[in-house]
Amino acid sequence: MHVMAISSVPNSASFWNSLKAAHGQLPRGANWVIAIASTDGTEAVNVVVHESLAEIRSPFEEHIGDYATTHYVEVDAANAVGLPGG
Repeated sequence: MHVMAISSVPNSASFWNSLKAAHGQLPRGANWVIAIASTDGTEAVNVVVHESLAEIRSPFEEHIGDYATTHYVEVDAANAVGLPGG
């Protein structure tokens, strides 16, 4: 499944530095396909392919939980346009 992490980011420098650390902690088999931000850095969307939303949430929250409020959802792949593959 594709997991989308949608973050509201009040401190973009700390968020992005911590997000890089989370990348190294993803569970085996996870494929991080995109990380994008708004031009002002206050919003971010990350898409990761993995079988478990909870296993993606854990390393994200460990590293970025202090710097953003993040909502995690499974992507509706059947209705997506241009969804990066896993």
